[in-house]
Order: sequence, then structure tokens, then C-alpha cells
Amino acid sequence: MRLKKATETKSDYHINIFFSKEDAGYIADIPDLKSCSAWGKTPQEALKQVLIARDLWLASMREHGKRVPKPRYRPMIYQAAV
Repeated sequence: MRLKKATETKSDYHINIFFSKEDAGYIADIPDLKSCSAWGKTPQEALKQVLIARDLWLASMREHGKRVPKPRYRPMIYQAAV
């Protein structure tokens, strides 16, 4: 399986990053990609890890001939601005 680098993959997917007291660190997730999330000690580390997870998630879907969802998630703050 050949992985695309994060810079080669179109990054239209929204990424949430939030602190989790329970996990004692930051969680990053991509709502459009089911179960695609990552943990980091800092927001930057969580972002770095979720970009790796995103690339692996997309590569796995393509390798198995499954449909890759188009980016659709928009946080409420952006929906209200339209």
C-alpha cells in the first residue's frame, strides 16, 4: 500500500481538536471519516497524528475498493454565517 503524504492529500476535511481531561491530552477527530481520531499531549501533536490517521484511513478505503466520503461536515458556527 502506497500512502500519500499529508501535503499530497486534499485537506478539505474538517478537524476538531479539543482537550480531554479524562485522556489527559488532546483529541483530534475528523467527523466525515468514521472513527478517525488521534491523541496527543499538545494540540499540535494531536493534529500531526490525526493527519497520519487520515492518510491511512483514506488509503485503506481505496485499497479495499470502498467509497471515500466527500467532505461535508461544517461546524454550526460556519453554518450560521451563511
